[in-house]
Amino acid sequence: MIEQLLNYDTELFVFLNNLGSSTWDGMWLVLTNKLTFIPLYVILLFLLYKKYGLKSLLIFVVVIALMITFTDQITNVFKRSFMRPRPCGVAEIADRVRFIAVRCGKYGFFSGHSSNTMAAAVFTGLLLKPYYKNLIFILLFWSAVVAYSRIYVGVHYPIDIICGMTFGAISGFLFYKLTKYLLGRFVNS
Repeated sequence: MIEQLLNYDTELFVFLNNLGSSTWDGMWLVLTNKLTFIPLYVILLFLLYKKYGLKSLLIFVVVIALMITFTDQITNVFKRSFMRPRPCGVAEIADRVRFIAVRCGKYGFFSGHSSNTMAAAVFTGLLLKPYYKNLIFILLFWSAVVAYSRIYVGVHYPIDIICGMTFGAISGFLFYKLTKYLLGRFVNS
């Protein structure tokens, strides 16, 4: 059963990965780069500051740092525990894969990019939802695009992406709840 699921995952990866073309490779390499979205993060922090104030912003910065550290480290625990090779490192499919990423890495289950961007999207989307009701949908779309970029560049299977996004959504929601508690305790009291 699991072996069949992994076979389907591999075939879906090969199909999705081969939808790419050299015309679009540059764009997807930019989208998959962690530094590309620093301006977005600055804008989101500014919006949080504008709506919640400086004292709350300090709480947000600490919680965001904890959330990203948490999602990143749990991702690494899963990668070392499952030791599922990234598709770019699997010799059996090497001739069927478009690998355009800068590096391959060793293990891929589950995607850190997917979990981190989804956590950030859910966290900030929920905090800003009372003020910008559609922002969360834009952030979720952004997270999905970043997640797909990992398939496009050849470093993650679809299951890596789905599990990463699921874990990120749960993490983002839990850290949102923690933040609401901290705001109630230290800012709104």
